[in-house]
Amino acid sequence: MSALWTAAEAATATGGTAQGDWHVSGISIDTRTLQAGDLFVALKAARDGHDFVAQALKQGAGAALVTHRPEGVSEEAPLLVVEDVQAALEGLGQAARARTGARVVAVTGSVGKTSTKEMLACMLADQGRCHAAVASYNNHWGVPLTLARMPRDTDFAVIEIGMNHPGEIAPLARQARPHVAMVTTVAAVHLEAFEDVAGIAREKAAIMEGLEPGGVAVLNADIAEAAVLAAAAKNYGVRHTWFGETAEEYKLLTTRILGEETIADVQCGDTRMELHIQSLGAHFAMNALGALAAVAALGADPVRAAQVLALWSPVKGRGARVTVALAGGDLLILDDSYNANPTSMAAALAVLAATPQQASGRKIAYLGDMGELGPQEIALHAGLADLPALDQIDQVHCIGPLMAHLHAALPNDKRGTAYASSADVLADLADQLSCGDIVLAKGSLSAGLAKVVDGIRELGHGKR
Repeated sequence: MSALWTAAEAATATGGTAQGDWHVSGISIDTRTLQAGDLFVALKAARDGHDFVAQALKQGAGAALVTHRPEGVSEEAPLLVVEDVQAALEGLGQAARARTGARVVAVTGSVGKTSTKEMLACMLADQGRCHAAVASYNNHWGVPLTLARMPRDTDFAVIEIGMNHPGEIAPLARQARPHVAMVTTVAAVHLEAFEDVAGIAREKAAIMEGLEPGGVAVLNADIAEAAVLAAAAKNYGVRHTWFGETAEEYKLLTTRILGEETIADVQCGDTRMELHIQSLGAHFAMNALGALAAVAALGADPVRAAQVLALWSPVKGRGARVTVALAGGDLLILDDSYNANPTSMAAALAVLAATPQQASGRKIAYLGDMGELGPQEIALHAGLADLPALDQIDQVHCIGPLMAHLHAALPNDKRGTAYASSADVLADLADQLSCGDIVLAKGSLSAGLAKVVDGIRELGHGKR
């Protein structure tokens, strides 16, 4: 296997000085996940990565990207010395993007970025060597890190791009230089930083700024801000195609639940197809349709991609289904604990409501605070009580000071316990849950609903 980066290549890409004649097979920013042969990048975040360089080299790192030789590191250590580590990482990413002939798709959106990215990676890996972001590496360091990790013989690359504030997406899109840019949807997320949802739509649309000449934007036709996306496409001078129930090119015809899968009938140009998705929810069907449009725009085969889609299932924290074996039977967790906003919360509750249950089982939700909603945060939390899906849910436990407003708005027969934090839930799980139950855990990452998922798994023997 050829090296991902040689010392000379990395020095040229970053403008740095290589110490030693080394080569690396991967890139890491965390000693906890570092593999032998990786280039350790000493970023400054909550901690200064330079504090861990000696440990990384001891664990077998091939070299370290630093601004200086840290204390405890020998003068002969393999290093790449640069003026600014973040800028150097971006330089590596841009050089990796420039040296590959890969067809690149970039995905953004208020909801569904990661699941859509994973769908695309699954579908494209069947048609060539596919490189994709791990986890939710979609920010100012995640995008260049993903690009810098891209092998030079990549055929397809899937890049996820996120944002919290205005002006973040365009620079990342220019680094990725996608041939296809997809916007999954636009919703009331990060309202603390934007005046309104239209402002969020304009920021999401900025992904088109990075499109390669002749590139295509894949856009959601069903959202209220579709006109904002269309205006942006015209302004950027890019071709665009639409997907959704109201679209003509990639149209969602019907969606139904059968057992534990979602089946969607779609019209893709002149071809009608049936999509099988190993998770419940119309939002997964919509994202899959958009992914098919992106596959076609990349020049890959959407029919073949639709067949491979049946092999995909959500990752941990984003709708993954976890079966827990208890004494006397099983319990099912819908693990959607990684993130939450009003749109994704409504979708997750609809999935819980639609999931078939055993006769003796109940449908129970553990819901944590949704962050970054601005002045409307109290009303948006309390408003969840009006969702039709709650008619099919037996009990809702609320976690955090914002979810306390939902707790107060719930009807008495649905109202579970209000908790200050996820840690407070753990002692009550054994008494609240039993065999046959279907349990949703969802909240913003800061709400810590993963602790609740782990606590439920510990009641028995977790298995996928």
